[in-house]
Amino acid sequence: MNTKYFKHNFIKNRLEKRIPAMRIKKMQKKCIRRLIDLCLLGFALFLCFPILMVFSGVLKSGGELSDCLAPVLGEKGMINWKLLPLYPTGGHLVDLLFYKPQFHVVFWNSMGIVSGILLGQLLIGTPMAWAFARFSFPGKKPLFTLYVILMLMPFQVTMLPSYMVLQGLGILDTPWAVILPAVCSTFPVFLMYQGFASIPGECIEAAKIDGADNWQVYGYIGLPLGSGGIFSALVLGFLEYWNMIEQPMAFIKTPSKYPLSLFLPQISLAQAGMVLAVSVIMLAPALFVFFIGQDYLEAGIAASGLKG
Repeated sequence: MNTKYFKHNFIKNRLEKRIPAMRIKKMQKKCIRRLIDLCLLGFALFLCFPILMVFSGVLKSGGELSDCLAPVLGEKGMINWKLLPLYPTGGHLVDLLFYKPQFHVVFWNSMGIVSGILLGQLLIGTPMAWAFARFSFPGKKPLFTLYVILMLMPFQVTMLPSYMVLQGLGILDTPWAVILPAVCSTFPVFLMYQGFASIPGECIEAAKIDGADNWQVYGYIGLPLGSGGIFSALVLGFLEYWNMIEQPMAFIKTPSKYPLSLFLPQISLAQAGMVLAVSVIMLAPALFVFFIGQDYLEAGIAASGLKG
């Protein structure tokens, strides 16, 4: 009995000594995590500060913007930017939306170009990605390797051949000169390929046993199960082509056919309020698409990382 009692007290004393130490370690871990969260929050605010400046600048009056941006406009002095406007006003947005008809023209030019590109990538890129992922044919690996190499090439390398081809087709200085090369882009095919390749082969075999042909398997199994890669490609495609500058600048010469990304550089610094208003309106669709498709985007990127 004495031996058992001694062991019980010994174990009890050891536990009583270790419990405070464990609590201290947990508190230290919590403090470190909170400190890391605060550092990340501060870094995120620092990165978002230019965007906050744009949104606050839209609400500033013309006189206040002139005082803040005097050095940028060519006068002497230091930039004195206040995040909160002294006298908030929405005059710049009203002027842009109701008294600048050319803005509406270029805005809908951008919408038409981006919509055409994404629709074309769905109609052409999705079946190609499915073929690469689920079919075996001669030359499959070299052809897919060529696709990856083309994906790595910047626009400056393919600009001259694309220009010559588009000139031969007679579609230069039209929206199709921007849409067609982007429809044939290899990057969305690569993203969709990763999503289709992750589909279990048993599902496809079961569908074929039940009598489904290749198109039925593609429509009823491939598209639903590979939707993560498809939506991630669409989100990334919208963010890329909504802001593209080099392609329309190289292939479109008529100002009335410009997208919104080329309308912004035409505004002079003296029109600072309009510049900020255009920036906000141009940023709004991109933010909306990003937040709507964020889950699909993360799933597609994760699948690409696992399968790559």
